[in-house]
Amino acid sequence: MSVLHRVYFIPGMFGFGRLAGYDYFHHMRSGLERRFAAAGLRVSIEDVPSPPTSSVRHRARVLATTLRDSAGSSSDPIHLVGHSTGGLDARLVLSPAAEIGLSEEALAWRSRVRTAVSISTPHYGTPLAGYFTTVSGARVLYAVSLLTVVSLSVGEPSLAIFSRLLSGLGGVDSLFGENLKLFSKVTDSVLRFVDREGRAEIVNFLGKVRVDQGGIIQIMPEAMDLFNATTRDAANVAYGSIATLAPRPRSLRLATRIRSPYAALTATLYSTLYQFTSQRPASYPYAKLTAQQADMLEGNLARSVADTENDGIIPTLSMIWGKLIWAGEGDHLDVLGHFHDDVRPGAHVDWMTSGAHFTRARFHEELDCLAQFQIENS
Repeated sequence: MSVLHRVYFIPGMFGFGRLAGYDYFHHMRSGLERRFAAAGLRVSIEDVPSPPTSSVRHRARVLATTLRDSAGSSSDPIHLVGHSTGGLDARLVLSPAAEIGLSEEALAWRSRVRTAVSISTPHYGTPLAGYFTTVSGARVLYAVSLLTVVSLSVGEPSLAIFSRLLSGLGGVDSLFGENLKLFSKVTDSVLRFVDREGRAEIVNFLGKVRVDQGGIIQIMPEAMDLFNATTRDAANVAYGSIATLAPRPRSLRLATRIRSPYAALTATLYSTLYQFTSQRPASYPYAKLTAQQADMLEGNLARSVADTENDGIIPTLSMIWGKLIWAGEGDHLDVLGHFHDDVRPGAHVDWMTSGAHFTRARFHEELDCLAQFQIENS
């Protein structure tokens, strides 16, 4: 029997594996499966059921126990792929210096890990985390979670209904005002378009976001400064990263010129998130680029990258750890395959109106680089 490559997808904050019938990593899963098959290699791909906003240490324990229970006892190579905070979960669980409350026996699979790839991960933190800890920021965090889950799991046809609902309830400004009852009403209204089983799963997911937000504080730049000082890379693992940069929002007025209320809402959300993410603390700098990293960033983006630029959630220069294996224009979920697709409308669901011109060609290029990195380092 030939070697079986085991790939694990680790979701980030307000991310998930499967929820309400939707496979969050579907596009990446099918893309990697095709590339491994084309190389004549067997691959098994699984999701890690990480809690959406819990502490990185707790999420790392979930990652570790998932692999303990599913990776088997063979010598098959393991590849970790973490999106957003999922990349930090991977770094922590692999660190020889980390203490996550599990026995060495439960972590025996670590010797088989060949690659750890982070996608749009806040290795040096994100200023947005500080905003999410405020009262208004907590509401926006909940809104982002709701929009992500519903827009991806329900799909385009029901998004039109969602848009009409938002318009009828007073528009974008009312949603983010002080009227929490209105916000609750919108949530309940939106979930009516989800089947009963899916609705229960989404309510449970959103409940976890409300109850445990420990991970939000931990991805502030100040906290990540300590994380990086105490977390060491594993010698047997090849670390790689994927970085994205989305366009600067022109103005909050952009939303008023978009006909769709849903597009207007997400454009306003994106503009708000981008502005907070661009406020880098002077005392906590991002990555010092190697020549390889700088060349790839400038080559793929056709210019140098400022430390205020980001993908709407994470600063671009905070995403870089290990070898930079791909970089390009895109927002936080474009790189997972959640982008507007003119070639095959409906095949991909765009989560937010960011103005990023992410395409199928870019997504295929990203997956080519990811699969090549995993295979070459096996």
